[in-house]
Amino acid sequence: MTFASRLKTSVAAAGRTLAGTALGLGLAAALVGSPAAWAQDAAPRVVPQAAAGSGPALWVVKDADSTIYLFGTVHVLRPTTAWGSPVVDAAFDASDRIYFEITNPDDQAAAMPLIQQYGLSPQRPLSTLLTAEELARLDEAAKTIGADAASLDMLRPWLVALSLSVAPLTRAGYDANSGVELVLRARAEAAGKPVLGLETLDEQIRILAGLPEETQLAFLRETLESYEEATTVLDGLVDAWAKGDVEGVERIGVTDMQTGSPELYATLLTRRNVNWVRQIDGLLDGSGTIFIAVGAAHLAGDDSVQVLLEREGVTVERVQ
Repeated sequence: MTFASRLKTSVAAAGRTLAGTALGLGLAAALVGSPAAWAQDAAPRVVPQAAAGSGPALWVVKDADSTIYLFGTVHVLRPTTAWGSPVVDAAFDASDRIYFEITNPDDQAAAMPLIQQYGLSPQRPLSTLLTAEELARLDEAAKTIGADAASLDMLRPWLVALSLSVAPLTRAGYDANSGVELVLRARAEAAGKPVLGLETLDEQIRILAGLPEETQLAFLRETLESYEEATTVLDGLVDAWAKGDVEGVERIGVTDMQTGSPELYATLLTRRNVNWVRQIDGLLDGSGTIFIAVGAAHLAGDDSVQVLLEREGVTVERVQ
């Protein structure tokens, strides 16, 4: 989980940005928890319980010799969240290749050098960018991740905001190891299925690191004001996702971002969706059955992967 909060100047509220990122950016799984936790070994994978209803939404795209399933995910979940589905299981088992946003969201060894490259800014420490009042608030918030303002001073605003945003989720029982991708990846590896990525961990980190400094600071300031709201918002979003309520996912995880921050919406969702549609078009030129699991925010709204595919004349059918 993954993690983020919605920028006040860019989006409606910090909690909603975190919710959108939990559905939209696989990087969240690499950053859930405190910086001190990045080097810890991964916990055992969980087996999802059967969903109460039909479960999260699933779509399929077909041509003469290709079948591609599209499944929306949440990158961080409570272990008790029920999302298992016989329909999804059958589609997954029938697939000969599995695609995620990134193949290694939990790879701390790969994440740490990237965090150091894109997340540190000793030449522009936070103490020179925030007011005394904001620094005091940062020091108080930092205690929730076992740190203080001084220890975070050299980190860039996006990384501090993201780290603080996910702290309430961790306390509320959300866990990257319970996230959909890690559960499905373990199943794929056990079955000997190739696991591939639409992006790399480096590309995802650069999505946030590439935001203008003022946007990153707005992200951090709003996080300091309202990061405790994140759990309530994400709870509602997960509930909608687990029931297959795509409109609910759109309302909670997409719409505020689209209307409040066209820049963030384009960066986090639209441009990436366009890139993935190109890749899916290429996969349709081949053959076989493929299961693609990406953050559910990418499969909701006017610029979702399905809508973009249909604009190109590709038929997308919802099967659950």
